[in-house]
Amino acid sequence: MKNFVVKTIANAGALAVAVWLLDKITLTGDSTGKKVWTLILVALVFGLVNFLIKPVVKVLTFPLFILTLGLFTLVVNALMLLLTSWLADKLDLSFHVEGFWTAVLGGLIISIVAWALHVVLPDED
Repeated sequence: MKNFVVKTIANAGALAVAVWLLDKITLTGDSTGKKVWTLILVALVFGLVNFLIKPVVKVLTFPLFILTLGLFTLVVNALMLLLTSWLADKLDLSFHVEGFWTAVLGGLIISIVAWALHVVLPDED
């Protein structure tokens, strides 16, 4: 359970950095508390998307991973971020990613920041 909470916090932090750095990734809310709550919910959705959908996409596109020497990971991460944005819209969460290239850059930022946070945060069960 502790591992799940740590991963969610790391995802929320990484999403916050992407929102802060990129103008076309938006998170709106009336107050700071509402923004934080929305960010945590979006991090949960993002975690579920990465847990359930991403492995299937990776298996189906495995030849592209080999052909591009792993660079196709950027495209898969962008698609997962766009799917999270779409699901957030369906769940009435105020998180939006505008455009594919913004999602590629956002996915790269989120991957780097989440990795750095996972190094710093404890991850025992």
